[in-house]
Amino acid sequence: MLERITVDEAVRELRPDFAVLVMTAEGLHNGPSDAASEAWLRAAGEQADADDPHVEAWREAYRAFGAKPKRTRPSVDALLRRAETLPAINRVVDAYNAVSVAHALPIGGEDLDAYQGPARLVRATGDEPFDVIAAGEPAVEHPDAGEVVWRDDAGVTCRRWNWRQCVRTRLTETTKNGLFLLERLAPYPLDRLHAAGDDLAARLREISPDVRIESRLIGGT
Repeated sequence: MLERITVDEAVRELRPDFAVLVMTAEGLHNGPSDAASEAWLRAAGEQADADDPHVEAWREAYRAFGAKPKRTRPSVDALLRRAETLPAINRVVDAYNAVSVAHALPIGGEDLDAYQGPARLVRATGDEPFDVIAAGEPAVEHPDAGEVVWRDDAGVTCRRWNWRQCVRTRLTETTKNGLFLLERLAPYPLDRLHAAGDDLAARLREISPDVRIESRLIGGT
């Protein structure tokens, strides 16, 4: 799976400095948020830095493909703005949200078993399906043409690079195998990216001691 994940050349042309640390975690034992995962969220909120230059780099990236970062914020920007009141979701989501805030880094968490084909980062044509819940009911939206999206064979899995994930691949309490996307732009150092990956891996092992973790860096050379 890791070797089949790609970043399209059109995205590289937009931001040649983009790199993503892709991580798979197989054999997860997820469950409801608990005292440990809620403590991770509190600790991350205490060390959050909303003025980290990485946040502005992501706002610039959004503007480059026509998005308005004040209206649809990069995920790390949105999390840092509510760092002191991060909601508890489930143990694994709490883990990667805490790492995202602590390291000022966008991180996506997905259910690997829900994927149809490999993940790839592309610029959308505008007709790809994006599964959501609207007014309490399943619905389908579509990205804007030229928008940077993560997708698989079935459609868009995350809109506007890391703004909003689809319903189909979201990580739930019953997820057994996870896919994590840790996304970096300059001036964020690559060693800091790897440190965030190590931090996430350590938390996942605390949740699931027998989890099998593999990772691959795409870009950043």
